[in-house]
Amino acid sequence: MIRVLLADDDEMVRAGVGAILATDPGIKVVAEAGDGREAVELALTHRPDVALLDIRMPRLDGLAAAVEIIRTAPAVAVAILTTFGEDAYLTRALDDGVRGFLLKSGNPRELIAGVHAVAGGGAYLSPRMAARVIGELRSPRLGRAVTARGRVEALTERERDVLALLGAGLSNAQIARRLGLVEGTVKGHVSAILTRLDLRNRVQAAVLAHEAGLVTE
Repeated sequence: MIRVLLADDDEMVRAGVGAILATDPGIKVVAEAGDGREAVELALTHRPDVALLDIRMPRLDGLAAAVEIIRTAPAVAVAILTTFGEDAYLTRALDDGVRGFLLKSGNPRELIAGVHAVAGGGAYLSPRMAARVIGELRSPRLGRAVTARGRVEALTERERDVLALLGAGLSNAQIARRLGLVEGTVKGHVSAILTRLDLRNRVQAAVLAHEAGLVTE
C-alpha cells in the first residue's frame, strides 16, 4: 500500500485528486493539508511514502515545503502538483530533490503512474512536461549533449546501462529485473554514478541520461 499525503489549498482540487487516487487499490491518502506549513507537519507525523504538493500554497509554498520535507523526512518521496505553464519552477524543483512533476489537468492514469514511480524510487515527469524539457535538452545552442556525452564516458558500460534506465524512470528493483542483477548491486551502481558525476540525486542523473542520448524508450 502506497501511503500519500495530499497538499493543496483548493479543497475541490484535493477532492478531485483524492478521488482519482482512490481508484487504485494500492494507494491510500492518509492525510490532507491546506497549506505548505501544514504539509510539512503532517509529513513528519504520518511519514507517508509520497507527498503530493501544490506549488502555490499559503504560509509556505510547495517548493519550500518540499525542501523542508526532503531535509527532515528524507524517506518521503516528494512530487509537485502543477498546471501546464508553471514549468519555470521545474528546474528548481528537480535540483531540490523533487522526484516527480505531475499535471493536475493531465490524464488520471498519469497521476497514478507518477505516484507509483516515485514511491518505487524512480522519477516521473508528466509526458507533456517531459516533452518540453527534453526539447530544451536537445537544443543545439545549449551544447548540453556534447558535454553530457563527455561526462558519461567516465562510467563503466554497466553504469551507463543503469543510467539509461534511470533516465527512463525505472526504480532500482525494475532496473535489477531488466539487467538481471540483484537490487543491492543496482543501488551500488546508482551511488557510484552519483558520486562519479557529482550529481545530487537520481533525478539529476535522469536528466543527464536524456542529455547524453542514453534513453531510447
